[in-house]
Amino acid sequence: MGRPTHGYDPHGAGDAVMTGRYDIERDAERAFAVLRDGGIAILPMDVGYSLIGGSAEALGRIFATKRRAAGKLNAMLGDREIHEALHVVDERARDIVAAITIDADLPLGIIAPARMTHPLLAAMDPDTLNASTTGGTLCMLINAGAFHAAICRLSHQATHPLFGSSANLSLSGTKFRVEDIEPEIRAIADIVIDHGLRKYHAYKASSTLLDLRTYTVVRHGSCFELIADILRRQFAIELPPPSSR
Repeated sequence: MGRPTHGYDPHGAGDAVMTGRYDIERDAERAFAVLRDGGIAILPMDVGYSLIGGSAEALGRIFATKRRAAGKLNAMLGDREIHEALHVVDERARDIVAAITIDADLPLGIIAPARMTHPLLAAMDPDTLNASTTGGTLCMLINAGAFHAAICRLSHQATHPLFGSSANLSLSGTKFRVEDIEPEIRAIADIVIDHGLRKYHAYKASSTLLDLRTYTVVRHGSCFELIADILRRQFAIELPPPSSR
């Protein structure tokens, strides 16, 4: 008998009581099957729960339900391999990403020019691609935990890109427990993978977003002070602190 799954059907009678370790690989496979079939998933990332789609229809419904402002972009789920295949960056930028996500094992949202002809992007619906890129750049979350790594591998292997944003109403704050996600957000999900309180809950913020063209902080988020210390000490780059801290 395999380990128990900790996902559930949000439209069913409720989640059964589960014991034992999370079966991360199986949960990722179940979630990816839903996403590949055009559904919507709430997924556990170290930087909070994400609301993810793998089709134009799913991403449109996510955008409308979250009540996102016009011009807000979807972020791509990616790992190091996807980042290196899609993003066009120089050696220094590659070293910075490696120092943050490999040496320090921290999550990072990357903004950088993208290879639009890559199969992961070339097959996308034009409207969806326009809602997920701007000026030839692509935002990608990398190194956001074991579940994130597992579903990114499936996405890459199947050449089926996954996009979305945090699982919350726009401007209501990142959610680190499934029970804190608004009912209207949970209602549109075809599957919810509940892996409990997320790792970086103390930050009360999603990933830090860094533009690799200019080393500009687009969003101060989880692990920002650690990321800033790496850039200052190892690369002589000073990042401005968040105005609210």
